[in-house]
Amino acid sequence: MLGNVRKAVLPVAGLGTRFLPATKAMPKELMPIINKPLIQYAAEEAVAAGIDTLIFITGRHKRSIEDHFDNNEELERALRKQGKFDSADMVKNILPDHVQCIFVRQAEQLGLGHAVLCAERAVGNEPFVVLLADDFIVPKVPNVTANLIDAYKTNGKSQLCVLQVNNSEVTKYGILIPGNDDSSVGGIVEKPNQEDAPSNLASIGRYLLSPDIFKILGDIQPGKNNEIQLVDAIHRAAQSGRVASIALDGERFDCGSVEGYLSAVERMKA
Repeated sequence: MLGNVRKAVLPVAGLGTRFLPATKAMPKELMPIINKPLIQYAAEEAVAAGIDTLIFITGRHKRSIEDHFDNNEELERALRKQGKFDSADMVKNILPDHVQCIFVRQAEQLGLGHAVLCAERAVGNEPFVVLLADDFIVPKVPNVTANLIDAYKTNGKSQLCVLQVNNSEVTKYGILIPGNDDSSVGGIVEKPNQEDAPSNLASIGRYLLSPDIFKILGDIQPGKNNEIQLVDAIHRAAQSGRVASIALDGERFDCGSVEGYLSAVERMKA
């Protein structure tokens, strides 16, 4: 019987250069969609799916993310003194009491695969989910992370969340090599040329990974810019028949771009 999926890895060490100068002193993950930061949406998605341990992979100048999920008794007292009890409760209850936050420093940014590898000790020998806060998905029930967990419990394989993209957009994503049936994954190609793309199924920033991914990541040789890419490890696992996929059930916005971020804000205002 497959064990419960209890842990989530949230890589947040990126510099957010597309949003400079706004992100010079503020992490991009704290940029708000209306009144809630991107990283909180991702954390709430994980918790709603049954996750009780959030592992944040942080870097320099990301202390404010830790502060966001910590108690702020001074602010809470000030709000209660002003009679703003609902606001005080909201500040106090950013996350439920049963949820633990772990912060792991990625000393040097060496790719998404390296960020995930930094979580190995905190994850241990358990399946886990990875959520990229840049990929903003409009909250719904059940959410994407819950769907990934359900799929894992069905077949025991690592899971990718995918969506169909226009042929002209395949150069922006990791593109799936279809397997032998509708859900299996034969491999994944990072940002292929349009004419070389094996499909138009793009992997987005939600993954459920079995712990054997750490061994693969540890064996992979760094590539361009001395980075270890998660897509390379997933490709190797897929070639061994250990990866499946589910279709995205929801609305997704690429908040790693200014245009996508603004579209997400407009959607949540509606």
